[in-house]
Amino acid sequence: VVRELTQLIAQRGKPGMIVSDNGTELTSNAVLAWCGEIGVEWHYIAPGKPMQNGYVESFNGRMRDELLNETLFLSMAHARVEIAAWVEDYNRERPHSSLGYATPAAFAAELDKQWPASLRPTGSATQPIASTALMRKTTARL
Repeated sequence: VVRELTQLIAQRGKPGMIVSDNGTELTSNAVLAWCGEIGVEWHYIAPGKPMQNGYVESFNGRMRDELLNETLFLSMAHARVEIAAWVEDYNRERPHSSLGYATPAAFAAELDKQWPASLRPTGSATQPIASTALMRKTTARL
């Protein structure tokens, strides 16, 4: 997770805040330590309240239904190739009704034209909609 997020930040810039559910891959001390190192706040939605992060949950469900439940990955390399192809199609080829039937890539490019870098907000939320992530004491597992 940390490696992928680091790559995303290198490509798109550092967000002021990341909001996620409470999945184990997102609540690890490694993720929380990484947030502290790069200076990004991490907030969690309330347990059992997926609509607090609805567009992400919608994306996750679509990816699960269209790709993950339908594909037998033969290796990690195969999984990476298939996932990259699906994401490319989702972002660059497929129009989305919620974006006025534009692709996400075209919609983002239009936003970039309308918002000069000097006027862009540094964070997407004016106030936290989820609880702040805290480092936990870990216990050894036998």
